Amino acid sequence: MTMIELRQVSKSYGEGDAEVHALREVNLAAIAGEMVAVMGPSGSGKSTLLTIAGTLEDPTTGEVLISGQPVRAMSKAKKAQLRRRTIGYVFQDFNLLPGLSAAENVSLPLELDGLSARKARLAALKALDGLGLGNRSGHYPDQLSGGERQRVAIARAMVGERRLLLADEPSGALDSVNGEAVMRLLHSACKDRGMTAIVVTHDAQLACWADRVIFIRDGHITDQTAPAPGPESLFATEREK
Repeated sequence: MTMIELRQVSKSYGEGDAEVHALREVNLAAIAGEMVAVMGPSGSGKSTLLTIAGTLEDPTTGEVLISGQPVRAMSKAKKAQLRRRTIGYVFQDFNLLPGLSAAENVSLPLELDGLSARKARLAALKALDGLGLGNRSGHYPDQLSGGERQRVAIARAMVGERRLLLADEPSGALDSVNGEAVMRLLHSACKDRGMTAIVVTHDAQLACWADRVIFIRDGHITDQTAPAPGPESLFATEREK
């Protein structure tokens, strides 16, 4: 099943001589269980692609469909509901609330969507336990390592019935070992839970975890390929098992 599709999507900012074309007629589709890496130079349109895929912005022209449903036709309330229930975001700087524990950070989206505090906490604890953080659920972000904070952020993005993960440089603030661990978790979310992930990364070795790599430049998708795992990548080891 196609989870997300962008059809001839373009995005412009400003007018006249000041107009900037962030995306130009982008076509992209990703199916359930697929992980897609997006690579390109700074300013190429990678982050704009994610914000449009996540319904945070509307394209200037073109169409976005999630689970076959056109996003443009949805009301603001329906889009907000879609983001709460279907789409999970993972950011480079974690975006955890410092005054909430790991479990509270993960349960918050569920509570905002109307789930009882008890059920939301149980779901959060299950998500954290699945990522090896069951014994850290009561800790606050400043009591966690960078790798642990990013795993909490991933648990928050996956909790509930989310089916689409959007990650913007999720390993950018981490060392190489933790960066590989984060990509392994995102890859597992796709293969084990049937989620779809679109991951922006600048690291070609980490992109080897993806099923496809999309290259974007000046708002255009210029190429896409299935990556060949490098000898240093943990992904190579996984493929050999």
